[in-house]
Amino acid sequence: MENKNVFIAIALSMSVLLFWSAFVDSPQPIDIQNQKVSSTQSDNKVPDNGIVPSIDGTILKDNISREDSLKKTNRILLENKKIKGSISLVGATIDDLSFKNYKVDIKSNDIVKFLNPKETKNGYFAETGWASIGNKIKVPTNKSIWSVVGNKVLSVNNPVTLEWNNGSNLIFKKKIEIDDNYLFKINQEVKNNSSEQVELYPYAQLTRKNIPDDLKNFYILHEGFIAVLDEELKEDDYDDIEEKKIVREANKGWIGITDKYWMTALIPETGERFKSTFLYQDAYKANFLLNNPKVIAPSTRGNNEIKIFVAAKEVQTIDAYAEKENIEKLDLIIDWGWFYFFTKPLFFAVDYLFKLTGNFGIAIVLITVMIRLVFFPLASYSFKSMAKMKALQPEMARLKDLHKDDKTKLQQAIMALYKKEQINPASGCLPVLIQIPFFFAIYKMLFISLEMRHQPFFGWIKDLSASDPTTIFNLFGLLPFTPPSFLIIGIWPILMGLTMFVQQKLNPAPTDPIQAKIFMFFPIFLTVILASFPSGLVVYWTVNNILTIAQQWFIMKRTTVKTN
Repeated sequence: MENKNVFIAIALSMSVLLFWSAFVDSPQPIDIQNQKVSSTQSDNKVPDNGIVPSIDGTILKDNISREDSLKKTNRILLENKKIKGSISLVGATIDDLSFKNYKVDIKSNDIVKFLNPKETKNGYFAETGWASIGNKIKVPTNKSIWSVVGNKVLSVNNPVTLEWNNGSNLIFKKKIEIDDNYLFKINQEVKNNSSEQVELYPYAQLTRKNIPDDLKNFYILHEGFIAVLDEELKEDDYDDIEEKKIVREANKGWIGITDKYWMTALIPETGERFKSTFLYQDAYKANFLLNNPKVIAPSTRGNNEIKIFVAAKEVQTIDAYAEKENIEKLDLIIDWGWFYFFTKPLFFAVDYLFKLTGNFGIAIVLITVMIRLVFFPLASYSFKSMAKMKALQPEMARLKDLHKDDKTKLQQAIMALYKKEQINPASGCLPVLIQIPFFFAIYKMLFISLEMRHQPFFGWIKDLSASDPTTIFNLFGLLPFTPPSFLIIGIWPILMGLTMFVQQKLNPAPTDPIQAKIFMFFPIFLTVILASFPSGLVVYWTVNNILTIAQQWFIMKRTTVKTN
C-alpha cells in the first residue's frame, strides 16, 4: 500500500466532518386507511387526518402586519421571565409569543418574535381542542370566540380559564398555565349537561404557514418536523411533508417543529395512545389525536391535559423539563447528532469554560487544547508514521525510476523497504479514524449551540455564531465597498486555509501528480466553503490546525529513518 492512502483517508475524513448527516435516511411514513374523526364545522374543509384545520377556507392575506393582526381580536396577555405575548380569544390560539432574552441580531434591541397570528406572512401558532365522530357534536373550532372566566392575565401561578358554550348543553373550558420558562399546561374540560353520553377526541396542533426565512438547509443540522414516538426519534424535512402526509401511532412520546435555536413541541396526556400526523395543507401542520375518546356521561365532566412547549433551545432548561415533567428524550429536540454521547458532554465542558472565562471564544480555544492533549499519544503515533513515510520519499522516488517498467518488482521493492524500516503504511490511518468522532462532535456542538449565539470574541468578531464579517476582496474594510456575499472570505477563514496548507506541507506528498494537485487545492476549497460558517467553528478549526502543526513539526524533527 502506498503512502498516498493515508492522505486519501484524511481527505475523506474531512469530507465526513462536513457532510456526515447527508447519509441519514428519512423515516418512512405509515399509510392510514380509515379516518373516522371529523370536525363539525361545515364551512371548514376537513383534512383527511380528522383534525380541525388551523387555516380554513378563507384566503389569508400575507400583507397584514403582525401589529394589525394582534389588534383584530380580543386577547389575554401572558408573560413570565423568559417569554411574553398573548392568546387570541378567537379559537383560544397561542399565536403571539416572543423570547424576552434573545435579540434578533447584535445591532438591534428587537427581541425574537417566534409565534405569529395566522393572518401574517409568518403565521405560526398552537391550538388545542376536541373532535367528534360524524359531525354529531358541535365542538369549538378555530373561529369560536371564547370568554374569560376570572383572571385576565396569564402569568406564573396565575392561570386563566376560558369558556365556550356550544348551545347544546355542552360547556367547554380550558385552564391555561405557564411556568417560569417555556411550558404551557392546558387542561381541557367538557361539562355534559345533556341527557346523552358524548364521546370526544382531544387533539393539539401546530401550524406554520411558511418555512422560516433563515432556514439554511445545513447538512449537519435538522430543521423541520421532529418526534419521539415510543422512544424512537423521527425527523422529517419540510419538503418531505410537502410530498406526502406522514402518519404514525404511538403509546407515548411527543411531536414538534424544530429550528436551529427555537422549537415547539406538543406532549399528549400520559398513558394515552395517539396518532401523530405531519402534513402540508395550505400550511405545515404537526398534530396528534388520541386514539380513544373521552366518554362523558350525562351530568359529568371529562378532562384532558396537554403540554405545549415553546422554547429557546437552552440545554439545561430542556434537560430539566425532560426530568421534571417526565418527557422522554426531550433533549433530542437539540440535534446532538450521531455522536450524542460525545457531543453533549463536550457542550457541558465548553459551557463550564465559558462561565469560567466569560468569553465563549476563549472557551473554544481551551476545549480544543484539552481535546488535543487527550489525543496527544494517538496523534503522535500517527505523525511518527507520517514522518517516516515522508523521510522515505526520496528512496521511493528512486525505486519508481528504477522499476518504472515493472510494477510487480516495484511493489516488491517498496514492501521490502517498508519491512526493512519497520513501517506499516496504514499505521497512520487508525489513530486518525479514532479521533474523527470526537472532532466531529465538537464541530457539531459548536454549530448547534444557542449559547454561542451573539457571543463576541476579540477584535472584529462580535458574534461567534455569525460568519467572519471581513473580506479579502475589499482589503478587510480598507476599500469603501461591500462585495457580494459569495466573496465574503474573512481573516479567520484565510488563517484556517493557511494553517491547513502548512499542515499539508508537513505531510508526505502523494506521488501521483494529479493527486498532489488535488491536495494542493483542498485548503482553498475548504476556505471558500467555511467562509460562510459561524466564526466560532472557524476559530476552532484554525486553533486545532495550529496545535496539530506544532505537534507534527516537533515529531518530524525527532523522527529519522536510515536508507541505503
